Amino acid sequence: MKPITVRYGSHHAQTADLWRPDGNRVDLPVIVLIHGGFWRQPYTKRLMRRVARVVVAHGWAAYNIEYRRIGPFGRGGWPETFEDVSDAIDALADVEAIDRHQVVTCGHSAGGQLALWAGSSRATGPAGRPGTDQIRVRAAVSLAGVVDLSSAARLGLGGGAVQALMGGTPDQEPDRYAWASPTSRLPLGIPQILVHGLADKTVPASLSAAYVELARSRGDDAEYVPLPGVGHMEMIDPEGAALREVVARLDLLFSSP
Repeated sequence: MKPITVRYGSHHAQTADLWRPDGNRVDLPVIVLIHGGFWRQPYTKRLMRRVARVVVAHGWAAYNIEYRRIGPFGRGGWPETFEDVSDAIDALADVEAIDRHQVVTCGHSAGGQLALWAGSSRATGPAGRPGTDQIRVRAAVSLAGVVDLSSAARLGLGGGAVQALMGGTPDQEPDRYAWASPTSRLPLGIPQILVHGLADKTVPASLSAAYVELARSRGDDAEYVPLPGVGHMEMIDPEGAALREVVARLDLLFSSP
């Protein structure tokens, strides 16, 4: 099983791998996979390859995207990282044998932030800023996501990675944080599944718990799935509990009208 390469821009990072089950002849739901690594250049879409295999083995298409990241040669951050995620999803409009009404974003760690952001920004991105609606996202999944950028910055998560991504602190760039942080964008208006290991020492599970409580208070369909004894990288273990929980919930989603 080999992926198809999809290029959505001229920069070397503007690429994605599309995986389909062998012998597929029908339009399939698509899981857009967004890797983590605190948005930093050394971390790539290779992190999500094993997740892609789980997705395809279950009979869905996996779309594992790369994006410009922060670092000396990454050329990412605000707004390039966000533009790339949006453009990568838009590129699905030209892909055959997928169901464009069954697109779900799924991200780990920093990718969880981008997955939820993409779920809301597709239809509501302000003019002149990243975010379009060529492809609508039906639901968003966050695996140990950095879902509240302001809180993450103040906690110092990633050793200042949030500030590097956004070009400043929440006090210096309040509009950027309000626009980019999933917590600030609530309600998103789509189902959201937030899975978080309670033994996570990289991104505290309290971020996901607080996010879901707020999302529900604002009328969103959001679910928090805490996993006792599970750490940060175990969230993308193909044999782990996190992916079993996600697959079970997406089965229900795709079987509903």
